[in-house]
Amino acid sequence: MTDPAVNPWRTLSTAILHEDPWMQLRLNEVLNPHGRPAQYRVVHYKVRAIAILPIDADGCTVLVGQYRYALNRYSWEPPGGGGALDEEPEVSAARELAEETGLSARHLLQVLRLDVSNGITDEQAYCYLAWGLEQGQAKPDESEALRLRRLPFREALAMTLRGEITEAVSVAMVLRVQQMALSGEAPPEVLAALRAGE
Repeated sequence: MTDPAVNPWRTLSTAILHEDPWMQLRLNEVLNPHGRPAQYRVVHYKVRAIAILPIDADGCTVLVGQYRYALNRYSWEPPGGGGALDEEPEVSAARELAEETGLSARHLLQVLRLDVSNGITDEQAYCYLAWGLEQGQAKPDESEALRLRRLPFREALAMTLRGEITEAVSVAMVLRVQQMALSGEAPPEVLAALRAGE
């Protein structure tokens, strides 16, 4: 029986089809798991995805609305962005939260690490729960036209369950925080806030 931890693919050569500061598109000539020649295109990310779900003392969160060019539609998501691979993900999370919402958090807890679309890319997402919040001034990137929406976490959960929040990392984060609340795994301050907001 073949060991599933052993890579059955063999890379023969790699050509870079496109490269910019954020990503690289590679065309690999490979032998597939059956030993037959094939091509495999891989999107290699030079940054990691960062997402943050803030929960305030009233059990509310903040969603960021923006038009997603690649999808050609509007999307509501928790705050997030990209973090350099040589930067600690928690540092990236604090910066992205502040830039998009103006919020700073006394506490950040990593609750998920996700492989975003592992059939075509090596991108990973680091997901944080944030609490102990203080409001400051948002400073979004010039490429972002953002709207902020503060709402009870239960409403963000309902939006997710109704299919109004569809971005994969956002869905996973909201459901993970709900699971943490139901299991009592959430930090005590967050648990108390979520219960107060019910």
